[in-house]
Amino acid sequence: QVHLVESGGGLVQPGGSLRLSCAASGRTRSISVMGWHRQAPGKQRELVATLTTNGRANVADSVKGRFTVSRDNARNTVDLQMNRLKPEDTAVYYCYAELQYGPVERVMRDDYWGQGTQVTVSA
Repeated sequence: QVHLVESGGGLVQPGGSLRLSCAASGRTRSISVMGWHRQAPGKQRELVATLTTNGRANVADSVKGRFTVSRDNARNTVDLQMNRLKPEDTAVYYCYAELQYGPVERVMRDDYWGQGTQVTVSA
């Protein structure tokens, strides 16, 4: 099991910046991917940005050039720096971690989520 605790978020004006942080505890040695997803009202949860343990990033086109995901494997943390925020970035942001375990020939994967933190971009 992995427990994810988020911090940050809040209300910001368009064009502003926010930073989200997430700390993992528990079976952190099995974490392979960490990052962020978000869910806006009436929409499905979507990927924002994730990083593998060796630094390979997966970033949504809608946030490229504005959001930066960073990860500290030693501290088991992942941050999301959000710049030039837009009203359409308004959503609940969820910290995400994927655990991989088991033998190489049959790797198992489990997904874990934080409780979510609200980000509202409005004038």
